[in-house]
Formats: sequence, structure tokens, C-alpha cells
Amino acid sequence: MIKSKALLFSLVLPLLLVACKKQQQAQQQGGPPAAAVTVAQPTQKEVMEWDEYPGRLDAVEMVEVRARVNGYLQSINFKDGAEVKKGDLLFVIDPRPYQAELDRAKAELVQAETKLELAVNDAARAEKLLKAKAIAEEEADSRNKAKREAEAMIQSAKAMVEVANLNLDYTKVLAPISGRVGRKLITEGNLVNGNQGQSTLLTTIVSLDPIYAYFEPDERAILRYRQLAREGKGESMGSGKVPCELELASETGFPHKGVLDFLDNQIDPGTGTLRIRGVFPNPAPDHVLQPGFFARVRVPSTGKYKAVLIPDLAVGTDQGRKFVYVLNDKEQLDQRPVKLGPMIDGLRLVREGVQANDWIVVNGFMSIRPGMPIKAEKQAPTNSVAVASPQ
Repeated sequence: MIKSKALLFSLVLPLLLVACKKQQQAQQQGGPPAAAVTVAQPTQKEVMEWDEYPGRLDAVEMVEVRARVNGYLQSINFKDGAEVKKGDLLFVIDPRPYQAELDRAKAELVQAETKLELAVNDAARAEKLLKAKAIAEEEADSRNKAKREAEAMIQSAKAMVEVANLNLDYTKVLAPISGRVGRKLITEGNLVNGNQGQSTLLTTIVSLDPIYAYFEPDERAILRYRQLAREGKGESMGSGKVPCELELASETGFPHKGVLDFLDNQIDPGTGTLRIRGVFPNPAPDHVLQPGFFARVRVPSTGKYKAVLIPDLAVGTDQGRKFVYVLNDKEQLDQRPVKLGPMIDGLRLVREGVQANDWIVVNGFMSIRPGMPIKAEKQAPTNSVAVASPQ
């Protein structure tokens, strides 16, 4: 037992001697070595903060293409999902019955025109004979009435020709708007119905450029936006001048720029939100924005103001409290609590706690604590584009 203790003492003794020597050297040097850190002053930028909302895209125009006359579907002249222009031929309904009806109506018009010529001649002769008192007034009146009846028949025949022409035109189903056509809902050879209220749905078309994005801010946000407009820090939401930006699920940086063009006339009592609409250009050939897509939409939540920005790595957390290390007049570090705002393209907005002339630690953060000696290297502020969004 004694030998074991002696052996343990012989092993520990050299370690104790080394530790004492290091402590003595540290005391001779005046304390622990200074920690190397990098400090920088905050960046000052004019910024405008934004509020973000989930939104959904919708077409400006959506048309159900339906048959307007009865008949057998003769041909289909588009591919499912293709882009079409207004006036493009989509479907052809068998035109032969309607061509025959048009020919009959034209023949009846010619017949009516012939009867009118005869009635005009009879009325003219009756007028001469009446002046010569060669016929009775009743006969002259009868011939004048026959003339007016023939004129009315002309109008009726012309209307029948026009209706027959329209029905013949309706056998060619044209695209009423430009956009993307859906799938064909009926195939060639089927009988289609063109009667009002029972017309056969053939396909649908949605417009692509521009496109709407609908989203729903809550009541508190709406009141804040209106307050900004009253203070002259922003445009009225109903003016069509408020900017809004959009990004799809696969995008970053809100690359699509638009304006708000509509807000609903009442708050939804079930959700406490107000539906708002932005309109965005969606140019060819890509037409990246598609009706039905979900997106992120943002609108300005503040006017422009001068803000203090720091790197997000300069911010520490102590039991939920945010702080930064600031270099004081004695070249020592003070721990200062801060109130933070959103990220602005890589920099964190500081609402309270940091001034523009402060020097804050931006590198070496994890190896320091308040009051310890440091060796600070100063660097220039970090530049960044000042566009803010909530994080």
C-alpha cells in the first residue's frame, strides 16, 4: 500500500511542478494573454422593411370554351396545354347543316326581294290609276299594304340570313382570349349541345400575362399600412402604386416586381384578414408564374429610414437575451443588450442598443468575455443592399 502511494506521488509531482511554473510565469507577465478579436463599426443604410405573406397565383382571365350550336364534333385543332392566341381555331363542328340553312335563308331573301319589286310596281301603278280615278281607293290601299308587307319580309329574310351566318360561324370554335389552353374535354365524333344552359364544355383557357397574386394580411397590418399612407410615408393601398414583390417556392430574393391593384371591401369576420391582390408581369417565353402556384408575397411595412446594421455573427444569446460586445474607451469589452430587427441581405438590423460610432466584435466572439484583456483589430464596415424582410 505504501509503495502504491509512493508511486502515485512520483507520477503527480512532475505535473504539479509544471502547473506551478506556468502560473508563476503568468503572474510575472501580468495576467492571461490578450485575446485577438476583430471589431468594426455598424453599417448605416437607408432601408425599408417588408411584410411577407403566403399567396396564391390566379389568372387575370379564365374562359370556359363551350359549344354554341348543336352538331357532331368534326375536328380538334390544338394540343393539350398549348399556348394559343385570340382567334386561333380550336374545334370544328360539322358545318354542313348550317351551310344548307344559310343557303335556304339566302334563297328566301332573293324571293322576298322579288316580291318587293312586284309590290313596288303594283303600288306605283295603283297610284297612277287612282289619280285617273280608274281604280277604287280600297284597291290602291291594298297594293300599298302589300308593298309594306314585302319590305317587312325583306327585313325578316335578312335577319334569317344573319342568324344562319352566325350559326355557321359558330361551327368554328375560336379562342376567345390568348393564353394556355387546357385538355380537350370531348373527342372527335361526339355530339355536342349548343343550347343555352346545356352547352357542352369543350375546354378552358387561362391568360398568362399579366397574372394575379392574392394574399390576406391581418387587421393589424392593414391599419399600419393605412397609418403609413396618412403620414406620407407610403402610398394608399387602393391607389395602384404600392409596390409588391413575389417569389416562388424555388426562388429567392423576390425577383418578380408588381403593384397592388385591389383590396376587398370588408374584413373576413372568420379570419380577421382582408384579401388583397397584386398584379405581376409574366412575359413570354417562359411564363414562369402559373395560375394555381403558391408563392411568397411581400409589401412595404415601413417608410424609408436610416438604420444600423451589423453582421449576424456579432450577436450572442444569453438565456434568450440578445447582446453584442462593444469596445469601450479603456480598450475593454462591454456586453450590451440589443433589440434586433430583420435580416437585410446578410446583415442584421439593430433597433436599439448600438450606435453608428460603436466598435463591436465581429470576429473572435466565442473566445472572449467582459473585462478580459483583448487585442482589437479594426476593420471597415460591411456594405450591403438595404432591402429588409422578416426573418
